[in-house]
Amino acid sequence: MLPLEGVRVADFTWVWAGPYAAMVLATFGAEVIKVEGHKRPDMIRRGVTRWRVRDDPSAMEVTVVPSTGFHALNMSKKSVTLDMMTPEGRELARRLAAMCDVVMDNMRPGAMAALGLGYEDLRKLRPDIIVLSSSSHGQKGPCSKYEGFATIHQSIGGQSYLTGYPDDGPSPGPNDTDIMNATTTAFAIMAALYHRQQTGEGQFIDFSQCEGVTSLIGEFIIGYQMNGVIPERMGNAHPVYAPHNLYRCWGVDRWIAIEVHSDEEFARLARAMGKPELASDPRFATMEARKRNEAELDRIIEEWTRWQSPERLEDNLRQAGVTVAMSQDYRDLYADPHLRARGAFVTIDAPVMGQLELVGLPWKMSDCEPVFKPAPILGEHNEYVLKELLGLSQAEIEGLRKKEVIL
Repeated sequence: MLPLEGVRVADFTWVWAGPYAAMVLATFGAEVIKVEGHKRPDMIRRGVTRWRVRDDPSAMEVTVVPSTGFHALNMSKKSVTLDMMTPEGRELARRLAAMCDVVMDNMRPGAMAALGLGYEDLRKLRPDIIVLSSSSHGQKGPCSKYEGFATIHQSIGGQSYLTGYPDDGPSPGPNDTDIMNATTTAFAIMAALYHRQQTGEGQFIDFSQCEGVTSLIGEFIIGYQMNGVIPERMGNAHPVYAPHNLYRCWGVDRWIAIEVHSDEEFARLARAMGKPELASDPRFATMEARKRNEAELDRIIEEWTRWQSPERLEDNLRQAGVTVAMSQDYRDLYADPHLRARGAFVTIDAPVMGQLELVGLPWKMSDCEPVFKPAPILGEHNEYVLKELLGLSQAEIEGLRKKEVIL
């Protein structure tokens, strides 16, 4: 039995952060029903972003078959289509929410309340309901009405300022911020479910994605509070250790990471390089000296690494007792024998596309095998939700379809 079997979730989220959180719940047994408007479905279902839509209106054309990206974020869910701009659509959404243990959204504050789906509305229908709203800045405060995506959250949360090289500006990273925030919100929902199990109480979870980013850089915040020094960008360097960098290897855009934590480790690296004399060189004999002469040391190391295969170099340095890792691209990740051995990738039989190999969840649980099913076709479970759960007749369903309330 999966740990969340018997839990039903109404998923009003879209794009990345919300859908991934709901997918975590679905993977561990919750019945997650994704609610979408068929006239304006999740943009990831179409495989596009709003920026492309501005230049290419045809990108807004509705496609019922999920894109690869949509599968990666919405596996194991059900799909119902409701036009929330109609009174009928909003009423059906409220009725569905009342049958759920959890309701999730990642819209602007006030958007769900405007639809009659705010926490105060829903708790009247079900007093023990758990509602999570994952917004850009949280529900209250002077910036609460602002929207944002991952790069905005990284910048406001402080992560972008720390990322980049000393002679360049802040550098927002990839959208992994969304996934980290999604994992946090999934954990918050599980904690709320546990609390309800113990007390019978539901609750409202107000999650700020910007604050979620700030929680990832806690050591820098504490450092500033203690010494008043603002941490600056330092590329791949470390405040104390040297060498501590990515070094170019043989091939196109191939790199290897090397870091040394002690004089003994540096001596092992020097021997592996065939330059044991570096360990006694006054410029590099101690950690302090290596840090002072870091640029020269990096130059010497890269002269050695740039003519070597990163795969072979990684093996050789590991055997020599040096902390090292090849910088892997997507081809390397899919071929990684360790990830393969752990079952990091899951295969689903997707509609139209056939078999897709996607990334699973990064943790394992004893006596619990997660379920990974294809993401749903748009409106695939309309009959199930409307007829079996909400008790509508076939005639009522056809009437909703004629009025374009559902697909």
